[in-house]
Order: sequence, then C-alpha cells, then structure tokens
Amino acid sequence: MNKPAKQFKAGAVRATIWNNPTEDGQGMYSTVSLERSYKDKAGAWQTTNSLRQNDIPKAMLVLNKAYEFVALNETEEATASSQ
Repeated sequence: MNKPAKQFKAGAVRATIWNNPTEDGQGMYSTVSLERSYKDKAGAWQTTNSLRQNDIPKAMLVLNKAYEFVALNETEEATASSQ
C-alpha cells in the first residue's frame, strides 16, 4: 500500500498528501485527501469527508499547510531537475 508523503492534522480534521507517478512513469504529481474522524454510536472510529461548521477553519488550516508543502517540494524538484 502506498504511504502518504505527509499529513497535517488539526483536531479531528486531517489532510494527507499522496505522491503519484504520472501515466508515462517519468514524473510525479501530488494529490491531497481531506477527512474528519469521529466516533460512531458504538464507539468505533470512523472517517468522513463531510465537515461540520466548526471543522471548516481547521480544514482551511490543514489545506494551507498541505499546499505549502506541495508547492515548496515542487519548486525544489524543478530546481534540482534543471541543474
């Protein structure tokens, strides 16, 4: 199973960055998944992509961090490949 490149968490909200190979196998691109954890009625941990109103600021925070991580790594990769 593919391991995440990085995760950012604020409370129950988590953004996970995944590195994926391009179709031609010559490069990589990143995707970000966003989820919220919660306990169901039986007390088991579950995840959802639905956010409550109070989760939105946390989602914004972790998505900003994810974007910063991806953007900085793309810049480093582009600089390294051009040298």
